[in-house]
Amino acid sequence: MIVQSATLAGIDFGSQLAGTTVIAFLQNQAVCFAQSSKKKSADTFILDWVENLRPTLIGIDAPLSLPGVYQLGNPYEDYHFREADRLLKAMSPMFLGGLTARAMQLKTQLSKQFSTQIIEVYPAQLIITLQLPATYYKKKHSEIAPMVAQLQELYPFSFSAESVLTWHHLDALLALWSTWRYQQGNSLCFGNQEEGVIIV
Repeated sequence: MIVQSATLAGIDFGSQLAGTTVIAFLQNQAVCFAQSSKKKSADTFILDWVENLRPTLIGIDAPLSLPGVYQLGNPYEDYHFREADRLLKAMSPMFLGGLTARAMQLKTQLSKQFSTQIIEVYPAQLIITLQLPATYYKKKHSEIAPMVAQLQELYPFSFSAESVLTWHHLDALLALWSTWRYQQGNSLCFGNQEEGVIIV
């Protein structure tokens, strides 16, 4: 039974059992957070959460496709990076391996079971796009608060600074922002649709 609903969500996608997967979601025009539990499946956590809240659009910080050479052949020749990865200097989907496979599987499951649209986002690039100080991004825990304070001045929705407990929460917050930008038609798109794009 659906007890409440969310419209948009951003996910910082972590290791399966690490307890570091965080969902930032928009509910009644305010941002809420949910986090996976250590030693429990992050993928099951996401599936259960989506089943309960049924967001229409999710942005996930994880590769959702492989380099074109694996799925499309010529003219793609790069076995490591997609065009989007090279443009943004992002990690190779192949290097991320199992995380990429899990994200692609989740996209398929969520699309089939709940008709939820899933897009790939990249919080690190949003920091650059917004011209926020990237020098201390994800460096020290003590530097989360100053960045959150700057985000609150720009963020399109209200959120509690105290609820941004880790860099994973902050990345989920940024993922949600890119998702909202996409919904509003104000996002940037890197790469090509045939191979897979990253939304910022």
